[in-house]
Amino acid sequence: MVVQVDFQAKNLISSPGSGSIVNVSSVNSMRPSPGVLVYNMSKAAVDQFTNCITIELASKQIRVNSINPGVIVTEIHKRAGMDYVEYKKFLEHSKTTHALGRPGQVDEVAKAIAFLASDDSSFITATQLPIDGGSHALCPQ
Repeated sequence: MVVQVDFQAKNLISSPGSGSIVNVSSVNSMRPSPGVLVYNMSKAAVDQFTNCITIELASKQIRVNSINPGVIVTEIHKRAGMDYVEYKKFLEHSKTTHALGRPGQVDEVAKAIAFLASDDSSFITATQLPIDGGSHALCPQ
C-alpha cells in the first residue's frame, strides 16, 4: 500500500491542480471483531496511514481519505475458503450486525469512493468514512 500511494502521490504532485487518494480500510479498524486480530490491526494501520499521509500531502492540495466498509457482498470470503453454506450463514448473520439490517453492495462502496475522489469533496481530507450500514455504532454481536 505504501509503495502504491507513494507512486500515486508522485504522479499527483507532478500534475497541475489538486488530487485525491482514497484508501480502502474496514469497519474493523473502528470496531474490531474477535478472531481476526491481525486484520483488525492492519486496517487500523490503514486509517493512521491515511491521517499521516494527509499531513504530508495537504500542502500540495492532495486530499487523502479512507473508506471503512462493513460486510459487502463480494466473492472475497469464498475466495478465502468459505464454502457456499458458510457464506450464506455469514451474510444472514450480518443482518444482525448492521443497523440497516443487511450487508452492503459493491456499488454503494464504489459511489462513496467516487465521491471522495471527486471535486464534490474538495474540502474533505483525513476522513475515515464508514460504509457499513451502521455496524460501527452497534455493540459487537
